[in-house]
Amino acid sequence: MSRATEESNRRMLRARDAMDRAYAEPLDVAALARIAHVSPAHFIRTFRATFGETPHRYLQRRRVERAMFLLRETDAPVTEICFAVGFGSHGTFSRTFRDIVGKSPSEYRAESPRLAAPSCFVRAWTRVSSEQFRRSGRTPDSVG
Repeated sequence: MSRATEESNRRMLRARDAMDRAYAEPLDVAALARIAHVSPAHFIRTFRATFGETPHRYLQRRRVERAMFLLRETDAPVTEICFAVGFGSHGTFSRTFRDIVGKSPSEYRAESPRLAAPSCFVRAWTRVSSEQFRRSGRTPDSVG
């Protein structure tokens, strides 16, 4: 990878990190391009080439991912969640959510069980310890 490509990737990552931190705030391409130190048109082209989607679509997906969590883990009304994750209208939120997830926010909430603990904790608690692994007689090569 060339030095220019590495620098371009770093700039795009900087902008994407800013989007991840401030996903609920109004973000525009010009502001993100300034973070990446490129023109708005170049930013859109390079972001898409680097991450496989436009900055707008990435931001929408990021907001929907957060909304999915809030729908699963809270009892907040859908409209409140819509505005909390950065959408300006309930209609746009519902349409975008359906496009990305394949069902409406209300359908998603009804079909998604609430987890008793965050999944990262569940995985950690149910992970086989190295001692249990050794006692089982299995070798790392036999895992699968």
